[in-house]
Amino acid sequence: MTGASGTVGREVVRRLPPEHALRVMTRRPAAYGETRPGMQVVGGDFTDEDSLARAVRGVTTAFLVTSPLAAGWDERFLRAAHHAHVERVVKLSAAAVLDPGADDAITRRQRACEDIVRTAGPAWTLLRPRAFMSNTLTWAHTIRTERTVRALHRSSPVACVDPRDVAEIAVHALTEPEHAGHAYEITGPAALTAIQQTAHLAHLLGHRLHCQEWGENAARTAWRRHHPEPVVDALLHSARRQQAGAKAHVRTTIPDTTGHPARPYTTWATDHLTAFT
Repeated sequence: MTGASGTVGREVVRRLPPEHALRVMTRRPAAYGETRPGMQVVGGDFTDEDSLARAVRGVTTAFLVTSPLAAGWDERFLRAAHHAHVERVVKLSAAAVLDPGADDAITRRQRACEDIVRTAGPAWTLLRPRAFMSNTLTWAHTIRTERTVRALHRSSPVACVDPRDVAEIAVHALTEPEHAGHAYEITGPAALTAIQQTAHLAHLLGHRLHCQEWGENAARTAWRRHHPEPVVDALLHSARRQQAGAKAHVRTTIPDTTGHPARPYTTWATDHLTAFT
């Protein structure tokens, strides 16, 4: 497991059946907080090829999560996996790679990483989720302090997905060999706008919330506090693609793979409501 502390990775760790031995690779093993039977936590860094070789030694299946703009990470990991005779790699990608109009730096790199995975040697599975429902946690502070959501293109829909559903599909892909050679676009059960998500949160919280349109200049200024300029540009490009309707398509991948319906936004919000109170 790489990315075991991330939004999807932590849920994969929690859902992987206990009969499967698990090795977690992290840069700071002493700081990793999850525990489970049969789990080994090892140090590893995508910039250190020796650490990658140690991390994948004896591994049969790997879950690969990398930073989209980190040059060389996928290449180094997959080279180590190939040399260690890893049989399968499940790669967390993004649904944007399927949009011919998506040409931002992050999406271009994700496409390139998918190409690398396909030709690296081990059997592969690609997971392409749409935006995570958990992204709305970025609204928590202004909801708590101002009862306000600020959203760019607030009336544009996205078929956002619960990260727990993505993790369940990842577990199937990691433990069932028939998923090798497949790429899965993963969406939630409905396309929602920020206005609709705000209304769901207001109902659950029991008080009114205001969904305020956030202009691109304001969004750029705010995002620059946390992200480098190429990421900010990619986020703005992604928001424009959403406004154009590119993220509204709903797929049945979750029920087809897991046997249960995709979790709706209200379920995710109910389970994480304390973040907004």
